[in-house]
Amino acid sequence: MVRVILMLALLLPCLSLHASNFPRPASLEPAIQFWIKVYTQVSTDQGYVHDDENLAVIYEVVDLPLGASRDVRNQHIDAATKRVRSALRSLGQGKRSGLNATEAGVLASWPDDTSSRVFARAADNVRFQTGQSDRFKEGLVRSGQWKPHIRAVLAKYDLPLELEVLPHVESSFNPLAYSKVAAAGMWQFMPATAREYMRVDEVIDERMDPYIATDGAARLLRTNLKVTGTWPLALTGYNHGAGGMARAAKAMGTTDIDVIIHNYKGKAFGFASRNFYPSFLAALEVDRNPGRYVGRVEVDSPTAYDVVTVQEYVSAHALAREAGISIEELKQHNPALLAPVWQGEKYIPRDYPIRVPAVNLRQTLDSTVASLSRDERLNQQKPDRMHRIAQGDSLSSIARRYGVSVSSLMTANGLRNHSIQAGKTLKLPGNLGREPLSSSHIASTRARLAGEQPSEYVIRTGDSLWSIARRFKVSTQQLLSWNDISDKKPIQPGQTLKIASAG
Repeated sequence: MVRVILMLALLLPCLSLHASNFPRPASLEPAIQFWIKVYTQVSTDQGYVHDDENLAVIYEVVDLPLGASRDVRNQHIDAATKRVRSALRSLGQGKRSGLNATEAGVLASWPDDTSSRVFARAADNVRFQTGQSDRFKEGLVRSGQWKPHIRAVLAKYDLPLELEVLPHVESSFNPLAYSKVAAAGMWQFMPATAREYMRVDEVIDERMDPYIATDGAARLLRTNLKVTGTWPLALTGYNHGAGGMARAAKAMGTTDIDVIIHNYKGKAFGFASRNFYPSFLAALEVDRNPGRYVGRVEVDSPTAYDVVTVQEYVSAHALAREAGISIEELKQHNPALLAPVWQGEKYIPRDYPIRVPAVNLRQTLDSTVASLSRDERLNQQKPDRMHRIAQGDSLSSIARRYGVSVSSLMTANGLRNHSIQAGKTLKLPGNLGREPLSSSHIASTRARLAGEQPSEYVIRTGDSLWSIARRFKVSTQQLLSWNDISDKKPIQPGQTLKIASAG
């Protein structure tokens, strides 16, 4: 710990030289204050109904039902936005007396001299923003785990210290964050962008490794700066693309971020892109002054990891056994390794840095690897299995045949849609370790799924998908498919699983 503090003391002087690279124009202040409120005053069970252009205009604070489903929450949000929109239309038609509570509140949200025309136009700009105060505070706590590493990487690439707060905007410093549009990890890389800086395939997704992803994010930001010329544009390019921001600057004839935010009308330059830089400045303000906004915060301490980069391919189960830890613990600290590795369908790839908290080990990881038998340290990865596409094949029929999901089949082959061509070959996810199901087996499974009551299993403490699959002699992919679940969400004791082909 002393060593980390000393290192940071040496780094901070050179990093702090970049402070002037992040201007805070007065014209952006309403947006910055809006995001400060979002980050500190309303939780994820609340939100603001607001104008999506003038963020100084907040119409209502909406309290969402605790523990409600997404559909129920959306019903409350829709009702609130419709209520405000209706009030704006009334005001847009000149109504100023006999106002109901919503109309009076909406009128008070704007300056006294606001015209009916402005109100009428504002009816098309009503938006809801979910609060983030609880999530942001959790991110402040988690940031202590990762900031020392982030600062070291920023220093390595001579990048400004302020960039260390970007994960607040992207993921609240959650290394396991996964968005509905497939952005992943603490730095929220999309798959295509990530592949320029790290490995993303069916065996490894390095977006989920905070150490590797941080290096990738630093290199991406450095590239963005080279393309755009300023840090406000480079940061906005993290969301909108550096090329997009270069085109915006060219279209507007300036690199001034406030001019671009308020006047650029690019087709894809929507609310998220316009607000990316203001939300970054807001996160920077709160991060640097937590006591002022959220009270005292006890941040996490960095985990002292033992790290080994294995020169050969090794089994995750063999490594866990030899290290004296559970496979779940090994998985927890190496989230970039995907299901095929934990299911034994693939080995841990060579040259991948394995991490385990040093305090949990009975010997160093170097010694652990050295103690593996010769046949547990291999020169080759388990081979991929292939399927030659026949006339009439579809992704769903092939997935059923091999007991895998369509999504894993698409991921393994980099497919963006369900279109496949007879005569081509498909890589099968992982190393399934068995022959494809016979036509009679497929037919009987279909019959069970269609009509008969499948077998069920109640999950016990200590169970994993892998152990349950092995117990019933099925694949984990089958379990995922039969139960419509994801391997990214942990199973819970007491939960019931369908076992369609048990026995």
